[in-house]
This record gives sequence, C-alpha cells and structure tokens, in this order.
Amino acid sequence: MLAKTMAEYLNEQLNLELYSANLYLQTSAYCRYKGFDGAAAFLKIHSQEEMKHMQRLFDYLSNTGALAFIGLIKEPPVKFNSLENVFKYTYAHEQEITEKINNLANIALNTKDFLTFNFLQWYIAEQNEEEKLFKSVVDKFTLVGDSGSSLFLVDKDLQSMASNLQHHTIE
Repeated sequence: MLAKTMAEYLNEQLNLELYSANLYLQTSAYCRYKGFDGAAAFLKIHSQEEMKHMQRLFDYLSNTGALAFIGLIKEPPVKFNSLENVFKYTYAHEQEITEKINNLANIALNTKDFLTFNFLQWYIAEQNEEEKLFKSVVDKFTLVGDSGSSLFLVDKDLQSMASNLQHHTIE
C-alpha cells in the first residue's frame, strides 16, 4: 500500500504530465498554424509520449492501492514570439519536470519507499533523454540563427527527428 503523502505527490506529477501533454499538443497546433509542419509533428509526438508518462503514473498509483485522480489542468500558452521561443519554453519545461522527478525520488528514498524509488528510475532516465533532445533543438537555433532559410532547415530537421521518434515509439 502506497503512503497517502506519496500518493498525493505522485498525483501531482500525474497531473503535471497531463499538462505537459496539453502543452506539447498546443505548441504543435501553434507550429502547424505558423507553417512549421516538422516542428508540429515533433511536438505532437511528444504530446503522445507525455500521455504515456501520465498513464504510467496512473497505473502505478492504481496498482499500489492508491486513488489516481485528474485535477484541474491549467491552460498552456497559445502564442509564442517565434519558433525558437517555443523550443526555449519547452526546454525550460523539461528542466522543471526533471526537478520535480528528482524531488520525488528524493522523497521516496528519504521515506524508505523503495518500491516508488525504483519506479521513478525510469522517469529519471527518460528526463535525461528529454532534456538532451530539447536542448539539441535549442542549440540548433544558436548554430543557424532565426532567418527564413535557417527556420526552414530547422523545421526539416525536426520533421526528420519526428519520423525517427515515431519509429522508435512504434518499436
């Protein structure tokens, strides 16, 4: 049986993962609206991944005798100044998620909830990959700038990354 306090913390994370899914879906819509189809595809795939992260927490809570609950999810931003701004925002969001996961792991370890600590190891590894991926996109803007032709190249690269991610998720 999962401790009540840990269940509350995990439910907060579950809802943050649901917010992340909404954030990536909204940024995908923004990118599609602005004509960045590669970025839109990349972000839509990430929305689907975040839903899987949420469902993983949902299942863990349910399987450990706790009640999983969906709370009020805040509305993600709708407008951005640029494509680069979208990715700086999402990279900062991933860093926030990493901090929250690390905090959860610390709480689990300090309360000797080794089952939850073990469960969170997957998220720790996943966040390392997510941060690395989003940082690489932000770094692309630093390398090529934000002119029209540079944005075209970044968007095409994101389309390629989306295709690779799609194949990775299927396998």
